[in-house]
Amino acid sequence: MRLKITHETGYRYDHPVRGLVQSLRLTPSIHAGQRVTDWRIAVAGGQRGAGFRDGAGDWIEAWTVRGPADEVTVAVAGEVETRDTAGVLRGHRETISPLVYLRPTALTAGDAALRDLAHAEGGEDALDLAHRLSAAVARAIAYEPGVTGAQTSAAQALALGQGVCQDHAHALIACARERDLPARYVSGYLHSNIDGQPHDAAHAWAEIHVGALGWVGFDAANGCCPDDRYVRLGSGHDADDAAPVRGTAFGPGRESLVVRVQVEEMGQEQ
Repeated sequence: MRLKITHETGYRYDHPVRGLVQSLRLTPSIHAGQRVTDWRIAVAGGQRGAGFRDGAGDWIEAWTVRGPADEVTVAVAGEVETRDTAGVLRGHRETISPLVYLRPTALTAGDAALRDLAHAEGGEDALDLAHRLSAAVARAIAYEPGVTGAQTSAAQALALGQGVCQDHAHALIACARERDLPARYVSGYLHSNIDGQPHDAAHAWAEIHVGALGWVGFDAANGCCPDDRYVRLGSGHDADDAAPVRGTAFGPGRESLVVRVQVEEMGQEQ
């Protein structure tokens, strides 16, 4: 697929802030399943700082905004060519060991219910087990927007039996780690072409390391592995760690946030 992506994150403050410092993980990953043909990041009133590729293979760049500012917009626009690799993350260069992703976090810590869910599943091998864990999480947590928040943990979402893609990813990560499979959170975009129109399409899923095959993506919220509808941005131990935008504002202003994301398919070149 050829996908066109527009992503705007708007910050508003009830009192002007003295400035902002942001760390952006908003550049698509380099791997066999996607190729960036055009990509632009702009921060209104901002100055681009240093950029680097971290040990997980993600491109991170710093931006600063000098105040006073009562509104800041982070805008992304670009095009990506994607192809289906059956969820397998091929050609992605990273230097850290998958074993670091066995470490739990506050959002992915297991409890008795998550441990029971994880150990109720068997599997012929690690890949089969990962598929079964993803299906188990999908059955245990119904997709229901608005019932969970950014700081809802995997254990809380499972207790509610409802949540969104972030909750499915956190619960699957917790279950995989419980079975000694390294697992991590992935942020990105998903193209939905149900009616041929662009849709709000920020998305998240999990990747599980399954031995010689390496990292494989699992989207428990949609009951599938990522295919050519998905664009991968970056990864982390949980949603906080993998957030596309992280930063600090200096000043007493109370912050409100508006995010708009659209992904649409472009016609194929002849």
